[in-house]
Amino acid sequence: MSEKGANPIDTEPITLTRFILAEQKKHPSATGDFSQLINFIQTAVKAVSSAVRKAGIHKIFGMSGTENVSGDDQKKLDVLANDLFINMLKSSFLTCLLVSEENDHAIVVEPEKRGKYIVTFDPLDGSSNIDCLVSIGSIFAIYRKKDDGPATEKDCLQSGRELVGAGYALYGSATMIVLSIGNGVNGFMLDPSIGEFILTEPDIKVKPRGKIYSINEGYEQFWDKATAEYVQSKKRPKVNTLSCLVSI
Repeated sequence: MSEKGANPIDTEPITLTRFILAEQKKHPSATGDFSQLINFIQTAVKAVSSAVRKAGIHKIFGMSGTENVSGDDQKKLDVLANDLFINMLKSSFLTCLLVSEENDHAIVVEPEKRGKYIVTFDPLDGSSNIDCLVSIGSIFAIYRKKDDGPATEKDCLQSGRELVGAGYALYGSATMIVLSIGNGVNGFMLDPSIGEFILTEPDIKVKPRGKIYSINEGYEQFWDKATAEYVQSKKRPKVNTLSCLVSI
C-alpha cells in the first residue's frame, strides 16, 4: 500500500520527449532537428513493440522466405520492423541515408525528403527468438552528414566517436529505450496507459567490477591471443594452493 498522502500517479513525469528538449536547451545553437528525429525513432519503436505483441494473434511468426545481408533467414517480423523504421525515418524529412542490417545497400533518401542525419539500425535484433517469446530488440545509431553534397554510402563510414546519438529498444515484459546522446546513458520505459516513454533508469553505469561474465563464445576460434587468455582466466582462475591448505 502507498503511504498516506502519497500520490499513486506521477504528476510530473519526465518523458523521453521532455528529456530531449531539456538537453536541447543546453545548446543555444540547436535547431531542434535532432529532437524531432528522436521522436520519430521512438514512434517507430512503439509501432514495432505493438507488432511484436500482436505477432501470434495475427499469424506473423515464422520465416519470410528471404535472407538479409548478413545471411540470416528473415522472419516476417524482421521485414515488417524494417519497413516501419524506413518509412518512419524517411517521413521525418531529417535523414539523408539509412543503413539497415536487412538491406544489401544503404538507402539514399529521396531529395525532397532529405535531411542532414544518417541513421544505422537493426530493426529487430534477436529475431530468431521471436517464436519462443524471448526478449528481442531494435538497435540504432545516428551520425550527422559532414558536407552538403549528394549522399553516398561513403558518408556512413564514420568513427564511432562521431556518433551524435545511439541506443536500443528492448521488447520484453515491458518496452524500454536505452539512449545516449553524448552525456551519459538513460533508460526510458514505455507506459502503455499514456503511450509515452518515461525516464525510469537515469544515469545508467556499469559497476567497476562484477562477479560474473557474459559473452558469446561462438567465434572463440577467431579471438586474438589476449582476449582468449583473459576469458580463460575468468573461466578457470588460478587457485592459491597455500591459502587452500591453510583453510583446511
